[in-house]
Amino acid sequence: MNQKESYDKLFELLEKNDIAMMTTIQDNKLVSRPMSYQDVDDSGDIWFMSTRTEKTEEIEKDNRVNLSFAKKGYVSIAGNAFIINDNEKIKQYWNKGIEAFLKTKPEDPNVVLIKVVPESAEYWATDESVKTVIEGIKSLVSNDKGSNKDSSINESLDLK
Repeated sequence: MNQKESYDKLFELLEKNDIAMMTTIQDNKLVSRPMSYQDVDDSGDIWFMSTRTEKTEEIEKDNRVNLSFAKKGYVSIAGNAFIINDNEKIKQYWNKGIEAFLKTKPEDPNVVLIKVVPESAEYWATDESVKTVIEGIKSLVSNDKGSNKDSSINESLDLK
């Protein structure tokens, strides 16, 4: 699989996964929370909406994050997160679901965007077949890197 096909497969898997577990660093411990992402922009940056919380404080102290998606296939993305105050972009992403979840309005000064700039990604594509899932699990459990290199199963990408 060439680089473009790998990127295309990565973003195809992201489109199938609406919830990410966002892992931040809190007092030298890893903490994960479910987050619904709003967009993957043309640059490959991944956008989330939040209010100011412990999570945003953690990002401001140490912006290294990991995102994992596991609804359809599995994707793990390591990168750097940035807290963005952009009222226009907040309004662009705002919807009734976000309003109900955050229990506020888009004009609330505590509403922020979290932009994750990916540095690397790894994915395991299951292609919906039991055989592929079983092969993927076998390669993970056995730590057999040879069988894990089947690009239909596993791909690692440097996104810098």
